[in-house]
Amino acid sequence: MTATAGGTGVTTIDGCRLSYRRAGTEGPPVVLLHGGGIDDATLSWRHTIDDLADDYRVYAPDWPGYGDSDDGLAHSTESYVAILEAFLDNVGLGEDEPVILAGISMGGAAALGYTLDHPERVRQLILVDSYGLGRHIPAGSLWKTLAHVPGANALGWATLGTSHEAARMGLGNVVADAGSLPEAFVEEFYERARTSGAGRAFEAFQRVELAGDGTALTNYADRLETLSVPTLLVHGAEDPLFPVEWSVRAAEKLPNARLEILENCGHWPTRERPDEFNGILRAFLERSH
Repeated sequence: MTATAGGTGVTTIDGCRLSYRRAGTEGPPVVLLHGGGIDDATLSWRHTIDDLADDYRVYAPDWPGYGDSDDGLAHSTESYVAILEAFLDNVGLGEDEPVILAGISMGGAAALGYTLDHPERVRQLILVDSYGLGRHIPAGSLWKTLAHVPGANALGWATLGTSHEAARMGLGNVVADAGSLPEAFVEEFYERARTSGAGRAFEAFQRVELAGDGTALTNYADRLETLSVPTLLVHGAEDPLFPVEWSVRAAEKLPNARLEILENCGHWPTRERPDEFNGILRAFLERSH
């Protein structure tokens, strides 16, 4: 394993090379987990990493098949929980000093699953438009179908990489107002959509995680009442992927939860509303110390 205080690091889990962002040298450790589709640690968490680096030790891994990580492990929530556990062990986090764990979308389910299994190793939990909080997904049936049609998803992802305009249009299926997105973010998304194999890891995840009727197979809702770790739930009011009701219900079940619903925001608060999100996050972290 190699790492720098500010930059990137590399570790190996079951023979798979895993890359991660690293920033900050002082303060409690924060681990940021990105989502699926076209994503990686930098794409989802760029502004949050920069904002927290002065006061926290920040780690943001790329899941297998995303960013600079190799693709050599199973793609499922169960697998990602195990990968997260191994990652924390490899970089020396969680055992002697509990971590602050944050996950967006697919990464939220991994963060929540790990925290339910190891509550003593998590200081605070942040779930952003998180998967794993309910069963019904509005587009679940379509996702399930496309994941089993050879080449269908690959064609869709490749289309996003044909132009900046196509990338912005594609983001319109995820965010509340694609037209207001900064050009720099659209460029980042476009460049990732152009890479060979873009979306392949998420397609594998969809095949495992969705039942035949398109409902989610990972649903931790019935276990939330047992979790006393301070938890922040953030959800975009116009999230087209996962219903905001998931987070509302979770906040009611969790014994120690705070809910923030962002108006005029879709599935990507960390990039749609970075300043507002970071302010909410910092207030929660400081209040819960």
